[in-house]
Amino acid sequence: MAAPYHPPVKRSVEIAGHKTSISLEPVFWDLLVAAAGAEGVPINALVSRIDAERIVAPRPPGLAGAIRCWLVARSPSAELRGGEDGGGGGGGGVQ
Repeated sequence: MAAPYHPPVKRSVEIAGHKTSISLEPVFWDLLVAAAGAEGVPINALVSRIDAERIVAPRPPGLAGAIRCWLVARSPSAELRGGEDGGGGGGGGVQ
């Protein structure tokens, strides 16, 4: 995994036949690649799924932020935070 303190890196992805670029820190790119591999899907397919989920949210975040949140929500420590809802949105978070 890349060093944790590194500026975002811009990479191209394709969502629904349209090319777009996403800027993520290398650690998030590494996690995204690992998640796609674990699910047996290409990165573009996983990003498309995350994009579709974020669009229907009451207050959709930007795509890069949605990817980061999705990755954190699926992390092993998400169970300690109460699953996907732990700490996200509203008044939650670190106390």
